[in-house]
Amino acid sequence: MSDLSYKLDDKVFVVTGGSRGIGLEIARLLLQQNARVVICGRKQPGLDAAESELKAGSDRFLAVPAHIGKAEDVDNLFNQTLSKFGQLDGLINNVGMNIITSVLDAEPSLWQKIIDSNLTGTFLCSQKAGRIMREKKKGKIVSISSIAARRSAPAMGIYGIAKAGIEMMTKVLAMELAAFNIQVNAVAPCMVKTDFSKFFWSNEDIHNEIVKTVPLGRIPDPIDIAHPTLFLCSEGADFMTGQTILVDGGASAI
Repeated sequence: MSDLSYKLDDKVFVVTGGSRGIGLEIARLLLQQNARVVICGRKQPGLDAAESELKAGSDRFLAVPAHIGKAEDVDNLFNQTLSKFGQLDGLINNVGMNIITSVLDAEPSLWQKIIDSNLTGTFLCSQKAGRIMREKKKGKIVSISSIAARRSAPAMGIYGIAKAGIEMMTKVLAMELAAFNIQVNAVAPCMVKTDFSKFFWSNEDIHNEIVKTVPLGRIPDPIDIAHPTLFLCSEGADFMTGQTILVDGGASAI
């Protein structure tokens, strides 16, 4: 358990894609900070496994099946959040997916699938959360972007385009919601040790090549992304909005 305190006691956060990887680690850290947490994911078994792993009491935790690319699922997610906890203090847009393809060879349906999961879902959730937070004139929205938004990479093109859209959405929403004391920011990690990228970092040769591009000399774990995310959810970031923090071990500095 971390000794750092972000002073999030009893605040309510929705974490999309919170059943595994970075989202699960963010949910775990939020619970350690005595926040109340709602996670969503598309598959019930994954949500059940996350709930078992987090060992959170029903008074502090809720898991909701949802495809965030579908407006009706997003409505249900936030309606259940308000029904159980009566408030919403923060949203963490964490859902992300990629299918290996070039932009030129991608079918429109594949393009749409990647865009919906990454960009459309972030839009729908941010819009819904922003409207709720606007009523009480306080809140935090943090989206997980990627260095792929700034660096083109083979077979990551559509994913990078979607993440670049998330970073611009962060700026636009920050301006629209500033008058309501709602801060909107993003965190952009490099490759993280999750199942999402396991194909790359589990291969020793590829792993070693990746590490050469990171001045700090390692591929980060999900907890390395969770802490900057919680900082942006805290009072310490009350005068930060429209920003994307690069959490890449210095990769973007070289």
